[in-house]
Amino acid sequence: MHDNLLYFMTSRIPRHITRLYRRGEFSKAIVLLRRLLASNGRLNDEYRTRILYEIERLKRIRLDFRYTRSDALKMLSEEIRDFKPSEFDEWMRRGCIDYRVIDGEILFFERFIDNLFKLCPDLRERRVKPEDARRREAREKLFKHIEAVSTGSNGYKMPVRNRIKMTIKVKPNVVPEGEVIRCWIPFPRICPLQPEVKLLSTDPASYILAPEDHLQRTIYMERESRSGEPTTFTVEYEYTVRAFYRRINPDEVEEYDEGSEVYRRYTAEKLPHISFTGRLEELAWKIVDGERNPYLKALKIMKWIIGNVRYAFAFEYSTYENISEYVAEHKRGDCGMQALLFITLCRIVGVPARWQSGWYAHPDRPSLHDWAQFYIEPYGWLYADPSFANSITKERGKLGLFYFGNIDHYRLVFNNDISIQFHPEKKFFRSEPVDSQRGELEWRGGNLYYDKWEYKLELVRVKNG
Repeated sequence: MHDNLLYFMTSRIPRHITRLYRRGEFSKAIVLLRRLLASNGRLNDEYRTRILYEIERLKRIRLDFRYTRSDALKMLSEEIRDFKPSEFDEWMRRGCIDYRVIDGEILFFERFIDNLFKLCPDLRERRVKPEDARRREAREKLFKHIEAVSTGSNGYKMPVRNRIKMTIKVKPNVVPEGEVIRCWIPFPRICPLQPEVKLLSTDPASYILAPEDHLQRTIYMERESRSGEPTTFTVEYEYTVRAFYRRINPDEVEEYDEGSEVYRRYTAEKLPHISFTGRLEELAWKIVDGERNPYLKALKIMKWIIGNVRYAFAFEYSTYENISEYVAEHKRGDCGMQALLFITLCRIVGVPARWQSGWYAHPDRPSLHDWAQFYIEPYGWLYADPSFANSITKERGKLGLFYFGNIDHYRLVFNNDISIQFHPEKKFFRSEPVDSQRGELEWRGGNLYYDKWEYKLELVRVKNG
């Protein structure tokens, strides 16, 4: 079993094929990739896997970019007051509209409208939809919580207990009748942030639960498909989660033991997304600018991300070749992409850093979410949420830096690393090979991608601590 699901990404696709799909000639690239597979019986397993993954990656990009120009114009006319088609090309030139040329056709990202308002905020006042009142209320609750966590004692505090019901529903007739569908649903890890988890029920009743410390923990179930009916998997559990706050004195920060397991593991590359490329190495050392204190190095990196990276909804992670490089180049990315850039830059300058993710478990607005941790002697693992720090700094100034070192109690943690194999192992490519938040499914005919099923997470706050 590989420690890195994307181990094969170090194998390079021939340049004449990469040139094709970067020009948008996807069909030609796929034909050549398949020809390469068929004509060369001497390919090793790793390279063969790389080629198969590249074919799958190009298919997934097509699914992300699903709207034609006429679709996009119609959608914008319903979203923006006094919209004129002549504005559209200007927004494309400004980089506010996500599009790709695929096989000669300009196609638009399924969330291009959401990103338009994030990347060109001057358009927000023309948006037809009013601001979501629930979102505003949830933000105000979060700000009050941050202020409460930031006072009083250090350490883990303000525990709450949540009940979760998560359901995955495979669409009817996706898999032939009688075939077994294998399902992995994310399940909470035991960690300092959430010290208690209690499984309440599953449907089907038979399951395999990964160990408490598995780095991408899941609960696994199987069920036969029935003709004309959806196939459903459900898990219910309760868990306790706490906030964390610690005042740090930079003068007390100690040097690392560079021979320790923490240092060696969490200052290393994990290709392709935690990769010490020339661009990223130059950026990292430029940001820290001679600083030697590890805590202050990490702080400089966080502040650089806050000042330079805009939030934007991501394409599926499986379609990126190197996420941290992409964010550094384009100065945009979602929560996980900003976290990966933070982790990569920290590791380059010798600050141990790692991934953490699951859901932002706010009762009013639960959502998928990713963040990071970084290690400082003698304080241990601290928390870093670059995207929250980023957005709150723009809204409330210094309050955003709460998320450098500290964290709220609106969390549900499934993962503490990227690209880790499940228990039991998945046989086919994952829909999400970096993270694990929505679930994964397959049958003997292959992986079931996101267009074949739906997921839902329901959260009920049981008890405030």
